[in-house]
Amino acid sequence: MKHLLRPPKFSLVKSRRTASSIDEIPQLLLSPLQDPFISLLDVRKIHAKLQLYGLQAHNALCNKISTLYIAFDEIDDARRVLDTMPNPCSFLFNVLIRAYSKTDSHAESLRLYLVMISSRGISPDKYTFPFALNSCAGLCDLRIGKLIHQHSICAGCRGDMFVNAALVDMYAKCGEVESARLVFDKMPVRDLVSWTSMVSGYAHNGYNGETMEFFNLMRESGLCPNRVGLLSGLLACGNLGALRKGEWFHGHATKTGFISDVLVVTALMDMYTKCGDIDSARKLFDEAEGKKDIICWSAMIASYGSHGDVKGALSLFNEMVRLGMRPNDVTFTCILSACSHSGLLEEGRMYFEMMKEFGIKPRLNNYACMVDLLGRSGQLTEAQRFIEEMPMGPDVGVWGSLLGACRIHGDLDMAEKIADRVFELDPFQGGYHVLLSNIYAAKSRWKEVEEIRKRMIQRGANKIQGFSLFEFTGLVYRFGAGDRSIPRSDEIYTKLEELGVSMKRLGHVPATDFVLHDIEEEAKEEALLFHSEKLAIAFGLISTRPGTTIRVTKNLRICGDCHNAAKLISKIEDRTIIVRDMHRFHRFEHGECSCRDYW
Repeated sequence: MKHLLRPPKFSLVKSRRTASSIDEIPQLLLSPLQDPFISLLDVRKIHAKLQLYGLQAHNALCNKISTLYIAFDEIDDARRVLDTMPNPCSFLFNVLIRAYSKTDSHAESLRLYLVMISSRGISPDKYTFPFALNSCAGLCDLRIGKLIHQHSICAGCRGDMFVNAALVDMYAKCGEVESARLVFDKMPVRDLVSWTSMVSGYAHNGYNGETMEFFNLMRESGLCPNRVGLLSGLLACGNLGALRKGEWFHGHATKTGFISDVLVVTALMDMYTKCGDIDSARKLFDEAEGKKDIICWSAMIASYGSHGDVKGALSLFNEMVRLGMRPNDVTFTCILSACSHSGLLEEGRMYFEMMKEFGIKPRLNNYACMVDLLGRSGQLTEAQRFIEEMPMGPDVGVWGSLLGACRIHGDLDMAEKIADRVFELDPFQGGYHVLLSNIYAAKSRWKEVEEIRKRMIQRGANKIQGFSLFEFTGLVYRFGAGDRSIPRSDEIYTKLEELGVSMKRLGHVPATDFVLHDIEEEAKEEALLFHSEKLAIAFGLISTRPGTTIRVTKNLRICGDCHNAAKLISKIEDRTIIVRDMHRFHRFEHGECSCRDYW
């Protein structure tokens, strides 16, 4: 439709027929619109004739002109046709709502939907709802989405597969996973689209275990994952540290041909990286050859950075530039993060300035990385000045980075000032309250620790419970501090007590300043010994063969005592222990950590 392949057979200027009456004009105008090779210019001419003869009430003619405008991507012209019609039918509204939705003009799509049902009084139908709901999903507009859900029920579409699939997708993308599941469970017929929407909804809302369970249900129903399902599964595997399951997805991608998709390759790289297998991530990157885009390059640079291999990150960046691949702000975020994890302050400054050479205006994430780098390097005053001179307003994450740096360097005075800024922006984020509490606890300021606890209760600030994950025989086990309900509990606690004795022989002194309670020293040591990451490591030691790498995922930052203990356990047991916390990877081997105690 985009190009005129041959001249149209009809000419408005020199028609072979002459209208004998005004009633014949619509048919004369409709006839050339059926020509598959009609040009946009001729559509405009016919539209002009329609206006000239006052035929805006002729629905068939207006509908055809509008659909042709949409075929030529002239949606605004199609909308003008609709707006001049005195009594349009639902067909044209549906066509335009769909066109707006397909072109991501979601706000306009919903505005037109509301015009349809209110100003024009036209009832929506099963062809209207899927695309209107898609726009709700695109805007995360749960309020209108629920309204459309009610309309669909009133219109008798409760059992329509396409409407229900759109409802599942809308609720999932708006974060209402339970509502999505309710709709899904009531569907009489479920196709691959509805299953995939549910899997994707679980994965992108952080329900990683549920993603895996639902994925298994989908396979049991005889359906194979499509591209979206595959990407969602890989996301969940990475978040869970489920390497074995991730390897199954890799095999499926190879078998189905999705491995040729650079986005799938990048997702596989991310999964392997999060599971601690950076060698497999690099192998996939190298095999991608000419398919690699800037996202793929940036992902590999980020992988090296999160594993503490700053040399690998910088080398890959230089290779990328040499090959003519232009970095973007995300690439520089990865580089600056790598410098921050390794304490390379001057190199970080250099790469931040290099953004100007590529004509890239630093974004908030780039500034946040520089604040983190300055803070970790002990330049707390400079970091604060850097924030205050930012061209855009800093968000809570930027101030939070500096608060974290205050904890690292034990600067209580600055921490109290920065905490005020943080709580102004987000008084309900429990993590920052806990961070300040950590700083007070390290100074044995127990009165202030208790005040923060009370303040959290008053504000309704939620403290994120720490947990650690370990995958074994295809299942992911979850451990919480001091949890006695875990599988093989007695063996795990016995193993940790034995390790505690061995570590003390090597000179280990428990870092009790990481315990946030004013209790006896002996009780503090016992509390530290049974932290979630230690429980997961002990479970791995008693469940796997000697020499097997132990891979643990922690949802929060690994505490200092667990970090010291993991180094000693790797030496005592002669094991490689890989712990991924919320910031980076720690690879413990022979009593040393890849982070070189800088994290």
